[in-house]
Amino acid sequence: MVEWTGQRVLVTGAAGFIGRRLVQRLDEAGAQVWAGLAPDEPVERASRLPPDVPRIVFDVQDPRAVSTAVAEAAPQIVFHLAAVGVANPQVAPALALAVNVGGAIHLLDALRELGRDLRRVVLVGTCYEYGAREAVEGLDPCNAYAASKAAAWAFGRMYWRTWGLPVVTVRPFQVYGPGQPEHTLVTAAIRAALTGADFPMTPGEQRRDFIYVDDVAAGMLATASTPGIEGQSLDLGTGQERAVREVVERIWALTHARGRILVGALPYRPGVVMRLTAEADRTARLIAWRAQVTLDKGLERTIAAQ
Repeated sequence: MVEWTGQRVLVTGAAGFIGRRLVQRLDEAGAQVWAGLAPDEPVERASRLPPDVPRIVFDVQDPRAVSTAVAEAAPQIVFHLAAVGVANPQVAPALALAVNVGGAIHLLDALRELGRDLRRVVLVGTCYEYGAREAVEGLDPCNAYAASKAAAWAFGRMYWRTWGLPVVTVRPFQVYGPGQPEHTLVTAAIRAALTGADFPMTPGEQRRDFIYVDDVAAGMLATASTPGIEGQSLDLGTGQERAVREVVERIWALTHARGRILVGALPYRPGVVMRLTAEADRTARLIAWRAQVTLDKGLERTIAAQ
């Protein structure tokens, strides 16, 4: 297992919802963290990072800029979270290809130059790469974001097989927690509940594996520190699924909300996947990690942070 004190770590997408929590955990553990930021990163998001963590601003679409950033940080461990479409699965396919696939390739190319100093590369994908779990091919992405993440996974596997780059992919499931963008399900539902507003939603029959952001960060740290799992792909989830409608109703109960839940007021998105649940037992066998925060506890913490 990695002793984080003094470890050189690069986190791309560091100002994002998960990235900020990961950087904070690494900083608290004593790692030397470099926060990778996009050139157009909103100032308010970057300002939430720990003040002692140095920032490196670069565009993952620019191979020279990526190479310069990698040379500056000289990381032993890398977490690659930079992406477009995380909260907008209908992102334009060409943009998803350029950023999510091209950016991953540029980073992997630059990391090849580090040689044996590089201990682990954690590529962050999405549960939506699976689509329908019964798909014959194993992966069945239903939107451009998921498809680009599946392609980045394939390139990561290729860099591991061909050049021995120590790549591991993690696929977070339905992440929620304080600081998530306002238009995401849990945050939007909590905001409506606390203000007494009605909450229009889909029929809410989709079943998702909801996981608290702190658990996801802990799972990523365990992935980076566990030896002998190069080339693997790991689910980061609880292994328990909940209907979306059930989660919204739980938020209403916890907040004693007075507004109405308008079930069925919105249509499902095209190509919606009805069930997504992590293979939590397999992940536990590989990295000795399981999610610890219950749904009620996670919702209570998220509500309290509003």
